[in-house]
Amino acid sequence: MTGRGHHHEYDDGRRRGHRHGHHHHHHGERIDAALETSAAGLRTLWFSFAVLAATTVAQSVIAFLSGSVALLGDTVHNATDALTALPLALAFVLGRRAATRRYTYGFGRAEDLAGVCVVLVIAASAAFAGYEAVRRLLDPQDVSHLPAVAAAGLVGFAGNEWVARARIGTGRRIGSAALVADGLHARTDGFTSLAVLLGAGGSALGWRWADPLIGLAITAAILLVLRGAAREVWHRLMDAVDPALVDGAEETLARVEGVRAVGSVRMRWLGHALRAETSVVVDPALTVVQAHAVAVAAEHALLHEVPRLTSVTVHIDHGYTGGSDPHQELAHHFPAAAQGSWT
Repeated sequence: MTGRGHHHEYDDGRRRGHRHGHHHHHHGERIDAALETSAAGLRTLWFSFAVLAATTVAQSVIAFLSGSVALLGDTVHNATDALTALPLALAFVLGRRAATRRYTYGFGRAEDLAGVCVVLVIAASAAFAGYEAVRRLLDPQDVSHLPAVAAAGLVGFAGNEWVARARIGTGRRIGSAALVADGLHARTDGFTSLAVLLGAGGSALGWRWADPLIGLAITAAILLVLRGAAREVWHRLMDAVDPALVDGAEETLARVEGVRAVGSVRMRWLGHALRAETSVVVDPALTVVQAHAVAVAAEHALLHEVPRLTSVTVHIDHGYTGGSDPHQELAHHFPAAAQGSWT
């Protein structure tokens, strides 16, 4: 072992897998799992696109005939929600491509960029819906075809809730923050579609301001969705993970035979797959082969315990008691190394 000790990581092109008891973790199996999650995401996106496109067409006809600005805002929002399936679908397709010498981590980050597109589309729909609501509030007009407007609101709710369940369920199953954010967006769209019923009821009572006020309420709901979606995408772009995942990984590593102490545990999302880096302290008397076996066992344990974890780098260190700090050579690169830190 030299430098910072023994690093245990397998290149994607070389990794053959390890046998531990009755478990196998071959590279081909991991690729198949990754492709399956992308395929599941694509199926959900095309399904949601078809449902919301049909919903939008039905609502747009009634919005044009009735002049309801509340229904117009809901229709525009449903249309933009349908369109967000396109960048997400492109991201899932790109994410299935193999890593290259330029993109050595693959193309999973395309999914996070698609999340940014989703946020921008939501913001644009909020701006348009708000503008139309304010304009109609300043210049109230009667709304016609009120039964049809109410029916369109129910259609919008049903379509969005159907899509929301599909997107959120698939997104959580495959670990896609962008897909979950888009599903939450669709769910809020469903409830705002119900608000169209209130606007239609107010118009039926002769309250000309009811429809534009509901339009403003829909705009406010869109802004709330925008806030939540932006927060989720921001977390992914900044490599944030649930602290519970880190806690679980540390507890798992501590139980691995041969691990005396656990150093740093770092995780990051690449699309809907997790990568991890960690350091563990082992007995300095171990041979290279024995230390390597501990690294393999640590990786194996993490792959079983951490959901959607696809790659692990394990750095082996030792207590180096009674001797010089092997990290001293790196002190000018890493200030922590000068203090003998293995974290």
